[in-house]
Amino acid sequence: MTNSQRKYFAYKKIIDNKITSVTKKLLPESLYLPIKYILSGGGKRIRPVLLMFACEAAGGDPKKAVDAAIAVEILHNFTLIHDDIMDNAVSRRGRETIHKKWDSNIAILAGDNMVGMAYQCLLKTKTSKLSEIIEEFTEGIIEVCEGQGYDKEFESRTDVTLSEYILMIDKKTSKLLETCSGIGALIGNADNKKFRALKNYAHNLGIAFQIQDDLLDISGDQKKFGKQIGGDLREGKKTFLLLKAIELVKKKQDREKILRIAEQKGLKSYSKVLINDIKRIYHDYGVVDSAQKEIKKFTDKAEKYIEVFEVRESRIMLKWFSRMLLGRSF
Repeated sequence: MTNSQRKYFAYKKIIDNKITSVTKKLLPESLYLPIKYILSGGGKRIRPVLLMFACEAAGGDPKKAVDAAIAVEILHNFTLIHDDIMDNAVSRRGRETIHKKWDSNIAILAGDNMVGMAYQCLLKTKTSKLSEIIEEFTEGIIEVCEGQGYDKEFESRTDVTLSEYILMIDKKTSKLLETCSGIGALIGNADNKKFRALKNYAHNLGIAFQIQDDLLDISGDQKKFGKQIGGDLREGKKTFLLLKAIELVKKKQDREKILRIAEQKGLKSYSKVLINDIKRIYHDYGVVDSAQKEIKKFTDKAEKYIEVFEVRESRIMLKWFSRMLLGRSF
């Protein structure tokens, strides 16, 4: 195991333990049990670990960033609860979603409360740059919501472009990773050059991460992925794959299948046969290859920004992190 891997697992353990303590003995149970449920549901803790890595790369003590790291993890899980309600998703990380296990009213309330909990944790951060950190965090919330707004808007449109898709994931997915890097850099007292480098690193990594997520929707292991394979197709999500297929697929029979998903807002019923047929189309027309190239392009771009760090260990750590995301299978 490399030193970067050891750090990742050590920081993840700190985060897991802290989350357990944050949600311990909170009442009323009807509000906090669903919150404990989603926060204890596993996950790779990518965002809080990135925040701690960014703090360390900036020259700070990552242990001083734990409260802020917990804040972004709580915020991230809040977005998952509300996304699942809007998408009517039945599973998350291999378990029932909150609105299915309880109901939508409880899920909405739990999500709302988690925003307050996130700020409560964030405000415990010991730093002279708390106002800048709060600004980064708040801007992140607003842009994530804007990204979700675009995502839902795209479901009813048939003319979404790939550039619009990039704008959407820039806000919905990439911005929160950028927020993590920015906050970590501020806690670590990064100079402006390193602050911008860490944010740009995370920005490009976030785009690669989401395209990889789109790809895993049709190629991942359902047990590991924790969500129904082909879920994006079923919902008619305008993913990189679907939009690229609209651009590349010319054969009439195959094109009609692709356009039917885009125009009818997905599949009326879940069909493994049809999803496998769409996967075949994606492979035959180079859609999967195009996605893989985009993932590598944005990952490579992200890694160029970490060259500004003089400490070799910082570059190795951040490069390991991006390569870990690039190579994930769930």
